[in-house]
Amino acid sequence: MRNRIEPRLLASLTLLAGLFLLFATIADTVFDQESHAFDRAILLALRSPGDPGLTVGPGWLAGAIRDITSLGGFTVITLVTVLSVLYLLAARKIRNAVIITLAISLGALAETGLKLLFSRARPDVVPHLVDVQTMSFPSGHAMMSAITYLTLGSMLARAQPTWQLRAFTFGAGLFLTLLIGVSRVFLGVHWPTDIIAGWTVGGAWALCVWMIADTLNRRRKPLEPEQ
Repeated sequence: MRNRIEPRLLASLTLLAGLFLLFATIADTVFDQESHAFDRAILLALRSPGDPGLTVGPGWLAGAIRDITSLGGFTVITLVTVLSVLYLLAARKIRNAVIITLAISLGALAETGLKLLFSRARPDVVPHLVDVQTMSFPSGHAMMSAITYLTLGSMLARAQPTWQLRAFTFGAGLFLTLLIGVSRVFLGVHWPTDIIAGWTVGGAWALCVWMIADTLNRRRKPLEPEQ
């Protein structure tokens, strides 16, 4: 029947509610400072017991992590977004180009607003291995990488002919999102709860974008030659 909710829409709404609930729970524990012991233990576990300025692992690892973290920075996120939008415009997929532009641009504004709202200070447990200027909660790198790479991954996955390729395309976006978030904790510039909060908000945002795009593409009129 037309009035029945599709199973995948119901599943998406359930996941969305779960992500918002998880974010609210994390925010509450952060405000009550109940997460401090957890955050502190993880940050210290990633540093040398005798010298918190030294990270665990081989000497080249810190440099590699710095390279990875740049994938979630403003410059790379902007470049990836612009190139993706230009590709979609060249492919005459105007609707998807507009959706991605609005999703990532508005997501960046939301990320700034949340940082100002919570105004959590950066970790002072270990030395920072990269320079940071803004507030800590939620992590902008975690949130924006989730918004950008999960949105692009889901959009690109739609165009793949097999489920294996769809899974790989979306999985690549998810892998980048997780790797970037972990890199921020390794570098000592975020509490772990900042990262988890960024992932939940960014994931919820990307899911909303996917739901909107899916609905529009299912009901679209023949305004553009999309396959």
